[in-house]
Amino acid sequence: MPTAALNVRRFMSGVVGALVVIASYSPVSAQSGSSRAAADADVLGAERLFSAWVEGQMLERGLPGVAVGVVADQDLVWSTGFGFADTTSKTKMSPATKFRMASHSKLFTATAVMQLREKGKLRLDDPVEKYLPWFKVVPSESDDPPITIEELLTHSSGLPREAGAHWTTFEFPTREELRALMPARTAPFAPEVRWKYSNLAYSVAGLIVEAVSGQSYADYVQREIFQPLAMDASSVDRNVSGLAVGYGRRMPDGTRATNPFIDARGMAAATGVTSTVEDMAKFASAQFRKGPRGGAQILSTGSLREMHRVRVLENNWTQGNAIGFAVRKAGDKVYVSHGGSYPGYQTNTMLWLDGKVAVIVLTNADDGNPGGISTELMNTVGMAVAKAASKPPSTLTWDPTWSRFAGLYRGRGGDSRVVELNRKLVVISSTSANLDNPVQLEPLGDGRFRYVAPVGGGPVGEIVRFVEENGRVTRMITGDSYVDRVQP
Repeated sequence: MPTAALNVRRFMSGVVGALVVIASYSPVSAQSGSSRAAADADVLGAERLFSAWVEGQMLERGLPGVAVGVVADQDLVWSTGFGFADTTSKTKMSPATKFRMASHSKLFTATAVMQLREKGKLRLDDPVEKYLPWFKVVPSESDDPPITIEELLTHSSGLPREAGAHWTTFEFPTREELRALMPARTAPFAPEVRWKYSNLAYSVAGLIVEAVSGQSYADYVQREIFQPLAMDASSVDRNVSGLAVGYGRRMPDGTRATNPFIDARGMAAATGVTSTVEDMAKFASAQFRKGPRGGAQILSTGSLREMHRVRVLENNWTQGNAIGFAVRKAGDKVYVSHGGSYPGYQTNTMLWLDGKVAVIVLTNADDGNPGGISTELMNTVGMAVAKAASKPPSTLTWDPTWSRFAGLYRGRGGDSRVVELNRKLVVISSTSANLDNPVQLEPLGDGRFRYVAPVGGGPVGEIVRFVEENGRVTRMITGDSYVDRVQP
């Protein structure tokens, strides 16, 4: 039996050693961070830098067109088009140009399933056959357990990648044909054995949405996602006006074929959505919102967080999936994203959740490489926007009397030292080696601080306060625990 998949849905990471905390404070600004970012000189410079790079890429690679957007929280801060939506008519590319979004469709399918879960109409650990009694495949092993809905959404079902030769023939199966072919499909892996991307799995997930909601997939997504988000230019498998011409890869003689409109039919839930930069910006902004489901809050905070957290890792730990979203770590940042490839179109959306920044790159060529473009867009304009939109500098200045909190504290678990460092208080431990990566002890006023750390272990996010008796600091309380001051 193959090695079990690295499933981390219940994984909780611990933190070894003490944390170092740096104080900061941010009042509410009358001007939103995103509006500040749009006019920021560094952002404008990053836009020029990125634009020059893209124009060079298009020239070198002969790309027909690229549309891009950068989102800061709830605003589309910058968007533009390069090249042409139609090279024959010289129709210029723009943020309003429509593209076949390809596998971006999976994000809407996963969202639909999570909505139905919130309504109590299904559970993620339900077997698929509970809602689709006809769902049968030839198992990889005789003792394979039933495939669950969550396994479809996290690419851990073990199902084949495709439902036939549709990428070659451009003839995608209907719902009926998809249902008919299932009994003959053989699962390469048992569920949970490894991460394995599957368009077939998401096509089945779309059929679950239909069975549970009583609506067609297109109607459900239109009513429950597109309409609440005012994604008025988006649709499922409709040959709409304003669609960019989809071009094939550049051939050795420099020419590109054009592709006709191709209906995804029964695989619409995996690859059938059409959208724009402007509409995808609205979907990206929805990922940053908080609150209960309702209206433009298409999912509750809790469900969104579930969709963004890694659930399954490839066995070599190089890539993984949340619910719908792919997740990857680059340096000290974690990105959730999705790309897509459909005849004539390649697309990519990347979100840096901590910075509340998203970038969208849509191309109308089979060799558009939007993943590489989105990385450069995030590293230039995205990071400049994140910096410009971040909280303004603290107005809670260093209080010299806080020096009295510095000293040695001792408890059952070991010693902690509070150190005054560059007009900040930090906490260190003799058992840790993290001086090069301090974390923040955030002053809240009234002698209270917040324990802020780069990793989510220990008392991160909890309140720190000091006990004083007869003018002497005697104890440091962090959350529900305390250590006593060792007086000099």
